Amino acid sequence: MRLKIQHRTTYTYSEPVAYGLQQLRLTPKSRHGQSVLTWQTQVEGGKIELEFDDQHANRVELMSFSGEGHDVVVSCQGEIETADTNGVVGKHAGFAPLWYFERQTPRTRQGAGIRSLVKGLNTEIDDPIARFHALSDRVREAVTYEAGKTDVTTTAEEALSIGAGVCQDHAHVFIAAARQLGLPARYVSGYLLMNDRVEQEASHGWAEVHIAPIGWIGFDVSNEICPDERYVRVATGLDYSEAAPIHGLHFGEADGESLGVDIQVQQQ
Repeated sequence: MRLKIQHRTTYTYSEPVAYGLQQLRLTPKSRHGQSVLTWQTQVEGGKIELEFDDQHANRVELMSFSGEGHDVVVSCQGEIETADTNGVVGKHAGFAPLWYFERQTPRTRQGAGIRSLVKGLNTEIDDPIARFHALSDRVREAVTYEAGKTDVTTTAEEALSIGAGVCQDHAHVFIAAARQLGLPARYVSGYLLMNDRVEQEASHGWAEVHIAPIGWIGFDVSNEICPDERYVRVATGLDYSEAAPIHGLHFGEADGESLGVDIQVQQQ
């Protein structure tokens, strides 16, 4: 399947910003199941200082901005050829070793809720893939999909306590539970072609767990499937903070910041 993606992010500040610095993880790479045909990123109100690959082999662009302007606009677009791999990404790559993905983070720290969620999975289900499909079902039952109940700082334990959340929360709960079960897990940010719309308000997020000897396998708890040809992988990390499309800081007198996101994903 060939997908066309357009992604525009606009930051508007109440006062001029003395200096700002943002990391952009917006560039997909050609990997198993996807081939990048075209891709470009443009910045208005700022400039790209440098590019590098981080420890996860994500392409990172470092953007700075300052001065009298109140708006910073980041636009990217391109075409990706995808294939259905039943969620299988395959062998591990990148600079971070597999044991790195067994680490807890503030967003994925396990507590009583996670331990209760995984109870019996290792002993009751022998097949590891079936075990994580069962885990996905448990997460979806425990955390109802509902926007407005959580935010980007919500932890896995908090989402379980609230009993509601969005794709980011589903991924964090799944990742924390997978690590509790003893396997490496990571967060994935990217895009999803939806059946009922072209325009979207946010990028998508899901989880991957490393199951030997197959390798990384994706699980989208929110949609109750393994990623297929409708998905485009962009960045990975221990949690959302390492895979966020745009992440950074600014200095100056501006005490108000508004964010606008416009995403279009459509089949060519």
